[in-house]
Amino acid sequence: MDLSFARLDRQVGVTAMPTELAVLLVGIAVRQATSPTACIQARLDVAAPVDRLLAPSDGAFHGPAAAALTRRKQE
Repeated sequence: MDLSFARLDRQVGVTAMPTELAVLLVGIAVRQATSPTACIQARLDVAAPVDRLLAPSDGAFHGPAAAALTRRKQE
């Protein structure tokens, strides 16, 4: 609910945030956004392309297991 509508009492003065407080809040927001936790979370939110999931680079869904099975068949 937005309560920032104009009040009926027009005699109220508008207050502004002090510059020092605004700079402090911006600094806090920047440090939070660049924290290791925020960076990891941002990478987790990026979806992997579907074609990469269905066609892995080594040609198998689990490369070491596929190599072990191939070696086993050749023995």
